[in-house]
Amino acid sequence: MTHATIRIIRQEHAALAAMLRSIVMLLEQHRRKGTRPDFTSLRAMLFYVDEFPEKRHHRKESELLFPKLRARTPISRELMDRLDNDHAWGERKIRNVEHALLAFEMLGDSRRAAFESAVEQYVDFYLNHMALEEREILPLAERVLTAEDWRELDEAFGRNRDPLTGYPPEREYEALFSRIVNIVPAPIGLGAEA
Repeated sequence: MTHATIRIIRQEHAALAAMLRSIVMLLEQHRRKGTRPDFTSLRAMLFYVDEFPEKRHHRKESELLFPKLRARTPISRELMDRLDNDHAWGERKIRNVEHALLAFEMLGDSRRAAFESAVEQYVDFYLNHMALEEREILPLAERVLTAEDWRELDEAFGRNRDPLTGYPPEREYEALFSRIVNIVPAPIGLGAEA
C-alpha cells in the first residue's frame, strides 16, 4: 500500500525535477542560438523553486517525516542529518542562483557562464538529494512507521498544494503558475499531466 505522503513527495519531486531540467534546457537553447534568455521567466521559475519546494516541501520532511523516522529506528540517522543539512542550505543555494541570474541580467554575457554553472551545480545537488530520499528514506519509512504516523503525515502532506503537481494554484500564485506553465518546453511539460 502506498501512503498519500509517499505519493505526494514523489509527485513534488517529479514536478521539481521537471522544472529544474526545463531551466537547464532553456539555457542550452539560448546558448546554442546565441541569445539571452527571458530573465523574467527564469526569475519566475526560480521563485517557484524557492517558494514551494524550499519553504514548504523541505519543511515538512525535516519537521515531520524525519523526526518520526528517528523516533522509530536508528537506521539512516546520519543520512537524515545530511538531508536536513541539505534542506537548511537549500534556501541559501537558491539565493545564490538567483543572485547569479541578476548579475547575468544586469552585467551581461560576462556573467552568463557563472550563472549557468550555478544552475548546473544546484540542479545536480537537488536531483541527487531527491534521489537519496526516494531510494533510502521513503522505503525505510514504509518499513518502520506506524499506522498513526502515516495518518498524521498523510494529513500534513495532504495540505500541500503545489500547482505543478496538478492542484489548482492558490489565488496569490495563479499568475505565477500560468506564466511558468506557458514557458516550460513541450518535451518536459508540467501541470495537470505531470
